[in-house]
Amino acid sequence: MRPPFVVFDKNSVISIPENITTPVKHAVDMISRDHSKVFGKPPVLETSLSEKADIVIRYAETNIECSAKPEAYSFRFEEKDGKSQLHIIGYDDLGIIYGLLHYSHHYLEVDPFWFWADIPVKPKSNIHIPTTNFDSLEKAVKYRGWFVNDEVCLIGWKEQYPPTKEIWFPVFEALLRSGGNMVIPGTDLPKSGIHAELAAEMGLWVTHHHAEPLGAEMFLRAFPGEKPSYKENPERFEFLWEEAIQKQKNEKIVWVLSFRGQGDAPFWQYDPEFDTPEKRGAMISKVVHRQYKMISKSVDQPVCCMALYGEISELYKAGHIQVPDGVIKIWADNGYGKMVTRRQGNESYRIPSLPSVDESGEHGIYYHITFHDLQASNHLTMFPSPPELIKVEVEKAFEAGATSYLLLNSGNIRMHLYPLDIVSELWNKGTINVEEHLQLFMERLYKTKTKEIAQLYRSYFQKTISYGPNPDDKAGEEFYHHPARKIIGHWLQGKMDVPEKRLFWATGEISFTDQVKWFLEKCQNGLAGWEEFLNECRNLSLQLTEEERQRFDAQLLLQAELHAFGCRGFLSLCTAYHSFIQLDYHLAFVHVSRSIDHYKESKQAFKHAEHGKWHNFYRADWLTNIDSTIYSLEALRKFLRMQGDSPDFFLWYKQYLMLETEKYIYLENTHRNPLSDDELAKQLGEKLLQG
Repeated sequence: MRPPFVVFDKNSVISIPENITTPVKHAVDMISRDHSKVFGKPPVLETSLSEKADIVIRYAETNIECSAKPEAYSFRFEEKDGKSQLHIIGYDDLGIIYGLLHYSHHYLEVDPFWFWADIPVKPKSNIHIPTTNFDSLEKAVKYRGWFVNDEVCLIGWKEQYPPTKEIWFPVFEALLRSGGNMVIPGTDLPKSGIHAELAAEMGLWVTHHHAEPLGAEMFLRAFPGEKPSYKENPERFEFLWEEAIQKQKNEKIVWVLSFRGQGDAPFWQYDPEFDTPEKRGAMISKVVHRQYKMISKSVDQPVCCMALYGEISELYKAGHIQVPDGVIKIWADNGYGKMVTRRQGNESYRIPSLPSVDESGEHGIYYHITFHDLQASNHLTMFPSPPELIKVEVEKAFEAGATSYLLLNSGNIRMHLYPLDIVSELWNKGTINVEEHLQLFMERLYKTKTKEIAQLYRSYFQKTISYGPNPDDKAGEEFYHHPARKIIGHWLQGKMDVPEKRLFWATGEISFTDQVKWFLEKCQNGLAGWEEFLNECRNLSLQLTEEERQRFDAQLLLQAELHAFGCRGFLSLCTAYHSFIQLDYHLAFVHVSRSIDHYKESKQAFKHAEHGKWHNFYRADWLTNIDSTIYSLEALRKFLRMQGDSPDFFLWYKQYLMLETEKYIYLENTHRNPLSDDELAKQLGEKLLQG
């Protein structure tokens, strides 16, 4: 009779395949590391079906052992001399990898985000596994993975560029542990980097950015000074495409067909003769058919997709683009989680971005839980809309037949773990119970106060600022920076008598003064909620153990700080403008100084979250770019001081700070050492604004 459990400990022996592939070898290395953390030493590895083996890793020999489908795996138990062996059986490499990671997660209790959330692995003397056969379920989505996009934190974290295996291995490991099988490993990184090679080595399908069709080098990088026009230079474009095809033809590639301009813009910016939708659609159709034909010459039954993104989606919906048969059509959300076309500058048509009921062929989606658009997106903070929006939009896409492909914009990973996990649940199972998932996710990260922390996560999505009429018009932290810098630049350029057109997406076509007032009111309305949320996070943080406090502070408290400090800073800037137009230059100077102080608090919050291995993780904040906001404010502060305190930078001190008894009898040689901007603002604030 088979015993109810098998027991594994530090002396366990694992049998691995005789001719182990590189992807399986990487997974075995992960399990060996996990064993070391749990049991204190790695397992003994043998390359034969030894009778001593406790775990046997092998490929399926029959359909009974394992479902005859790609990526399937099973657990079977066999008796050898009265001893039960666990056989982890995979249909293919990914099947074995997922089987090993299932064993790691469910029995060694190594969390998929152990690295990114600093979740410690609990040491044990042994583990017990029930001897019940197990078969994996088929994933809801065929090709599913992350686009590691706008990854400046990953790029700047260490000195080496492009990022090394030290950076990429934890990214790809977390993706595999989340059930992913596909990745775009970074954005426009040097082809010499390890990112694509390592992703392939670890068993992942590699796909491409929609602005880099076939993974080819950008035209202007390869041919600087040449006109990036396919009509004028088809042979040069095709040279780059063919080069990319030959380099990747023996790898697992989901080939992206596309034709956009350089720098991820419409191609007609360089070819203005394509001035009608018909001409534009015809050229895109011609190019993607040519790309598909070129791939098919070198790759048998290639997996191809086409991103219906931005202007391409609109042209396709209008019937101007013909996609080759057999190509997966990829529909995209607007960057804020809604399956409609994205906002381009001030234009937001919100055309539904899903296949119609009579649409033939395979479909998938490109989805964002992090975004960078120089307007109101979230890059350093979590997705700003409630997770119910993700559930509704992704499940609606599945119902429309978009189940062949799900590419998720994952950004810099660390700050987006909760929404990343939501989407992994969706691509694995096809549906999600948001409340159940939230509680289980909290229990993975914390042992205490899980209900209280879960409630804070719910509250987070309620506090984000609504900047428009749609449910997805919710502001990430970029809202406090990119519009603020546009306001400062417009102000300093002396254009206050005309509106800042680049802000019409938010404010509509109103005067510049009213635009500033619009942002002031949004920040006023939002700040009380963020202040309350920040205080709640700080209070709860103090109730946690040191280990859990560090995790909580990095995962949620930092996000509260970036929103609260950003909101304060932007509010002070807008207040400064209203003092300025009333000619109260000294008050405007004080308010701008306070704005600087608030934004600098965000920089300090980064430092608090850069403990241990995370040292310098936020130093490459080049997209939200808090440093640029501070730089702009410092320029503005100098400008304001010039309005009323020049030429000697002593007048405000004399007018507002000097004792009345000294004003008329001071000697210039003892009173003409001007205060610094910081010190003058501090003293003026204390005197005029009561602190």
